Amino acid sequence: MRFHADLHIHSKYSRACSKDSDLEHLARWARRKGVTVMGAGDFTHPAWFERLREDLVPAEPGLFRLRAELDGEAARGLPPGVASAEVRFMLSVEVSTVYRRGGRTRKIHHLVYMPGFDAAEAFNRGVARFGDLSSDGRPTLGLDSRELLEITLACGDGAYLVPAHVWTPWFGVFGSKSGFDTIEECYGDLAGHIFALETGLSSDPAMNWRVSGLDRYRMVSYSDAHSPPRVGRESTVFDVDLDYFAVLRALRTGAGHEGTVEFFPEEGRYHLDGHRKCGVRMAPEQTREHGGICPVCGRPLTVGVLSRVEELADREEAVRPDGAAGFRNLVPLPEIVGEILGVGPQSKKVLAEVDGLIAALGPEPTILEDVPVGDIAALSPPLAEAVDRLRRGKVIREPGYDGEYGTIRLFGPGEPSPADTVTTPALF
Repeated sequence: MRFHADLHIHSKYSRACSKDSDLEHLARWARRKGVTVMGAGDFTHPAWFERLREDLVPAEPGLFRLRAELDGEAARGLPPGVASAEVRFMLSVEVSTVYRRGGRTRKIHHLVYMPGFDAAEAFNRGVARFGDLSSDGRPTLGLDSRELLEITLACGDGAYLVPAHVWTPWFGVFGSKSGFDTIEECYGDLAGHIFALETGLSSDPAMNWRVSGLDRYRMVSYSDAHSPPRVGRESTVFDVDLDYFAVLRALRTGAGHEGTVEFFPEEGRYHLDGHRKCGVRMAPEQTREHGGICPVCGRPLTVGVLSRVEELADREEAVRPDGAAGFRNLVPLPEIVGEILGVGPQSKKVLAEVDGLIAALGPEPTILEDVPVGDIAALSPPLAEAVDRLRRGKVIREPGYDGEYGTIRLFGPGEPSPADTVTTPALF
């Protein structure tokens, strides 16, 4: 079975996350975005853990379904094309470890997965003495990354850890502010138990392929959604049985790991270097020319993902490792529709149009990747043109830096014209 998975999300108990980040809203948006397997997120938080126990029921091995699905409530009001879609949950949590190693403070984020509630409860007991689990859905723990991995593995068969958004400056395992140069440095003698890396929004697999030491890892991408509409903005594609352990085998072996759907990395918040407050954005060569110092305030720049990749790269160009899965750079459908209509991607007008498109053409990934351009043109010529450009990688890029999202556009100034955007009474 081929499906999209988004295994890095947060609940309403995580800081800076939407109050709508509950299981019902997450499941509804998973359907809209064509996501079949979702991370349940934040299982270390006591209140959220109880909600998970109450609202999830066992489905396939290691996976759960929403109890509300059993009486049809979960899909009520969704477009017909997605209302019947299956959604499964996998127990997941993002953990922040803060500690001293090698004379530096290390702040590393990790994704931890468990095949059942007993294993998750054992993990929670194991880490509770290192931090207050009730203070944040993404707990901050005062222990070494290697020790976190040891606690994870002790929870039994199927428990595993994936380093999160590995290149981001502040919290990535390779981040410029507090990271390491290799996985072995971070996880020590247990590094052999790491088999997958999350690329994060500011990098894609091709950037990682410039570092030969990463060839043996499976690249995964997930949304890190802080609100339900962000679900599925990045995802990983599998072609395996709908089964926790089948997903795990695919990540270990590569068989059934079909690749990732990614942002264009320039859209990520930390792609280039700079200072947001000073309005300074620099490419790596400019940063080197300035000695890493902001020309406005005289303080060190926030060194972003591209610079850090170039620092560790031992290849001039990306070389796809033998057997490595491919990837697609896409722009979320609401962003494309918002650009055409000249309004924000989360506006009611955009959401209504996207619902109409999903009802007519299928889930968002299908529209962006598979539906013939001619079929899209029958509903909206400007959308068809945008999707055609997207599939060919013909986009306009304004890279993000120092916490500021970048912008990816499909049209230049003056296009599409206002007359082009109204082709049918229902869509555009």
